Amino acid sequence: MELDNHAEDLASDLGIDKEEVKADLQNLVEYSVPIDEAKQSLRRKYGDGSSGGSSAPSSKEIAEITTDDSNVTVTGVVLTTGKRSIRYQGDDHVIVEGRLADESGVIDYTAWEDFGLSAGETITAGNAGVREWDGEPELNLGESTSLSFEADSLEVPYETGGDAQLADLQTGDRAVNVEVSVVDCERRTIDGRDGETEILSGVLGDESGRLPFTNWDPAPEIEDGGAVCIENAYVQEFRGVPEINVSEFSTVSTLEREIDVGADTTTMDVGTAVNTGGVYDVEVVGNVLAVREGSGLIQRCPECYRVIQKGQCRTHGDVDGIDDLRVKAILDDGTGAVTVVLDDELTEQVYDGTLEDALDQAREAMDQEVVADTIREHIVGREYRVRGHLSVDEYGANLDAESFAESEDDPTVRAGAFLEEVHP
Repeated sequence: MELDNHAEDLASDLGIDKEEVKADLQNLVEYSVPIDEAKQSLRRKYGDGSSGGSSAPSSKEIAEITTDDSNVTVTGVVLTTGKRSIRYQGDDHVIVEGRLADESGVIDYTAWEDFGLSAGETITAGNAGVREWDGEPELNLGESTSLSFEADSLEVPYETGGDAQLADLQTGDRAVNVEVSVVDCERRTIDGRDGETEILSGVLGDESGRLPFTNWDPAPEIEDGGAVCIENAYVQEFRGVPEINVSEFSTVSTLEREIDVGADTTTMDVGTAVNTGGVYDVEVVGNVLAVREGSGLIQRCPECYRVIQKGQCRTHGDVDGIDDLRVKAILDDGTGAVTVVLDDELTEQVYDGTLEDALDQAREAMDQEVVADTIREHIVGREYRVRGHLSVDEYGANLDAESFAESEDDPTVRAGAFLEEVHP
């Protein structure tokens, strides 16, 4: 059935203008909502009694809201609120997002209209939509939502405001405020959604740890380095780890005090680290079981720096490759396994030679694979302590190493400690 026919049937059933229904239906379909689900959504929106939409949405505590709900009425305290620009159906939209809480729990919200929300206010949102986001319910506040500000404040067991330390941040956090030191920063030009765009990227640190960041509207306070306060940032996943995003709606100011960046890192067993789904700056200890193909002497594309095969880049086609060194080693500690990736500097250390040495060895043997074989002889079967950034995706777990050192732990002592845990 054509969209026009669906819209005509709905308009007739609901007693409203066909063009209005068609526009709403078109928006939902373009957003990849199945047609039957889109029609049910519009029946609820416009109050078709046969679908139960004629009655007002039920009032619920936040802990009671599930992804099976369509619309609810909820009263809560605005814990955080921040603006962000997104591209939706080809157009730029400014949304307000944050977290709402009552005595029973906390829920994320996205407001498609500017209701003038401020942290600490108690609101009642009537006919708030519910959608599933990352497996959890989220409130959608839009033009069909009636929002009122309550005179009596609701007491909730949660702090208002988005102040946080880096170690506490998780992918999906919104409207967060951090006081950090700029550990590393570079200006880059990327292909953005509106063409070439200059951004800042690097690493931020505080007493609790470090996280990567992207600053989409370069702030001189960040580029100058030092300690800064960043307000209204959001956290997205990048290469399997949380990344702080600083937008044009974020506020960046220079701090007068210094921020000490913690030197310690979190030490985990491999299985636990992999189960986190990705973590920035982690340390694991395990045995190297194998060195994978694509290690040793490799060639990279001069344009994108990706590894090439037989002079062919997947993006740029036939290219003259740049020689480089890399190791991809399988590390296992009995709880899990991870692929540890060593850059050229760390590879030179385990190879015990330079790139020129590797090229000479490959020319002499007339086979570049001898470089990887030499590395295998040096590291396979030995135990290493590795620190780096772990990402996990459909292809597996990869740990980009910042340090790779043979463990000095006494295996006898560690085995005794393990047995003590098993048989105290």
